[in-house]
Amino acid sequence: MTKDLLWEVGVEEIPARFLPPAIKQMEQLAREAFGEAGLAYDELHTYATPRRLTLAIAGLAEKAADVESEVKGPAKKAAFDADGQPTRALEGFCRGQGVTIDQLMEKELNGNIYMYAHKKSIGRQTIEMLPQLLLTVVEKLYFPKPMRWGYNSLRFARPIRWLVALFGDQIVDVEFGGVKADRYSRGHRLLGSDHIKISEPAQYLDLLRENYVIVDQDERREECRQQINAVAESFGGHVKEDEELLTEVTYLLEYPTALSGHFEEKYLAIPEELVTTPMVDQQRYFPVYDSDDKLMNRFITVRNGDRRYLNIVAEGNEKVLRARLADAEFFYTEDLKDKMDDKVEELSAVVFHEKLGTMRQKVERIIHLSEFIASRLNYTAQEMAQTNRAAYLAKADLGSRVVYEFPELQGIIGEYYALAAGEDAVVAQAIREHYLPRFAGDDLPESKPGIAVALADKLDSIAGFFAMGMIPSGSQDPYALRRAAAGCANIIIRRNLDLRIIDILPYAFELLKQDAPGLDWDALAEKSAKVVAFLNQRVENILAEEGVAYDIVNAINASSAAADGNITGLRKRAHALQEYRSHKEFVDLLAAMNRIGNILRSADAEEADVEPTLFTDESEKNLFDQIKRREADAATLLSAGDFEHTLDALASLAPYIAQFFEAVMVMDKDPALRRNRQALLRRILAIAHEIGDFGKIVE
Repeated sequence: MTKDLLWEVGVEEIPARFLPPAIKQMEQLAREAFGEAGLAYDELHTYATPRRLTLAIAGLAEKAADVESEVKGPAKKAAFDADGQPTRALEGFCRGQGVTIDQLMEKELNGNIYMYAHKKSIGRQTIEMLPQLLLTVVEKLYFPKPMRWGYNSLRFARPIRWLVALFGDQIVDVEFGGVKADRYSRGHRLLGSDHIKISEPAQYLDLLRENYVIVDQDERREECRQQINAVAESFGGHVKEDEELLTEVTYLLEYPTALSGHFEEKYLAIPEELVTTPMVDQQRYFPVYDSDDKLMNRFITVRNGDRRYLNIVAEGNEKVLRARLADAEFFYTEDLKDKMDDKVEELSAVVFHEKLGTMRQKVERIIHLSEFIASRLNYTAQEMAQTNRAAYLAKADLGSRVVYEFPELQGIIGEYYALAAGEDAVVAQAIREHYLPRFAGDDLPESKPGIAVALADKLDSIAGFFAMGMIPSGSQDPYALRRAAAGCANIIIRRNLDLRIIDILPYAFELLKQDAPGLDWDALAEKSAKVVAFLNQRVENILAEEGVAYDIVNAINASSAAADGNITGLRKRAHALQEYRSHKEFVDLLAAMNRIGNILRSADAEEADVEPTLFTDESEKNLFDQIKRREADAATLLSAGDFEHTLDALASLAPYIAQFFEAVMVMDKDPALRRNRQALLRRILAIAHEIGDFGKIVE
């Protein structure tokens, strides 16, 4: 027999951002708890609104399954003494398992006889276990900022106000946060009843809906989406997809009703981002666009309530937005009166980091570092000049009134100010682009100056904090260095840049040394290696997302490209090796490389050059001739980034390697012959290591 279970924890309003992870945790904890208890069920769902967290289980068994098990005890020879009497070990085992000696049985395991106890546990009644199970589900929930209230020692997202715990029509005897569970829930704070009697769990969703609460967040989200789109279409507009905003709105309310408002057309004259940022980030409104994707002087918001008095609600929202847009317009107009060059010099009063100098000093470092990167990428004289100017102006908007009010518009508003000041359009574009990518999946810089300045800005920050020993560990990354490193990796890969980070870092450290002489500037090679390894970790993440196998990633991480921070080359090697793995030649190549690697692991410490006069067999000469030819081929192919044909060249050595191993003993008793043959193998391995360490590939 089965019954439905309902467990609702009623609370004061929980912040919207807490709820998505909370219901995921709740589902996982419930599945684990009920699974460990041996309780079967048909369906399990978790729901959340600002005022409740709900667990609903359909078809929950009324009794846990009976469990039979065999428990292994001591070996028979240790269970009885020479007289056949039970030992203390056996008696202790029986006491622990609650059985008598005559209830034990013998079983063979790995050639030995052991004593086993056969146990049968009768499943408990579900109603008896539910109080502890339900508490387990909620007590283990994690919230970023839990709170305490009253004299309660419990810490939870918000104070507990009511509990519903029903198993079928029976109330579960459980208490949490000083509140005893009952069968009464509460509806919408203003529109619904605060005393909704629930006779059985199957009534729950419908009864709450009648009281203006849509409990199911997926249903509520879809209702929001449909209403927003319908309202926009009613006046010829449309709303761009913004899943993050839609999710937040979904968890801010219990009963959605979309409505529209408008604002004065004059605000369409200021930058679009200055209009949409107050809407989205501050008011949670949805901007509306016309058929040409131009911003309209309309917005859509979603009310937590019904359709009554919508005109009054719209007027209130319009009033709030009007004030914010007036401020934005004022800040923008005032900022336009300032010269960008003056704003750059004002950065001397802004500290980047107490040990790394001011923002003005960082700007100077970005200028030099971006020029260095641009020269490595063979920019033209015009592109170099644009890069220099963009680097100088990149942080100019940090002192603006708009960025002070809307920090998320850094770079974006700087582009508008640069265009208004008559700067080159490419320079203005680069100012916006140098912050990209701001998050995973964001756009990347497209202009050459934007690419150089973006890399310089990020690498300067990474190098500076690594120089101080402030390397991210665990979840700690206060300066978003992982994001900066991931941004560098993505820019270099997606723009197919021929850059080696190891070549850039000495100059970056040299620039930092001038502004931060108080830091320890010893062991720069070690610091550089740590930065390169940090960036390579981000490349590993990218390769994993692209479906490259973990052992291929491990293999290419042993290549020279990994040591140099040649990010593009690293990725190309990974994909070439992954593709070559499916070729029939790969099996013989991998076997040959593994055999060479195994031999050289126990090779002589003293290395030597190959001496042809020491050859004693034709197979040695043939192999040496082929190695020289393949070394020349590989050098040409590697310089061209043609790793597929480099692997072909390497694979062509496999039959000569096989003949060599068949004809001679590498580890010969004669030291000279042994070292000479090892030298041959080292030459082969040197070619292979330009791709990666084949010994790390699992077959």
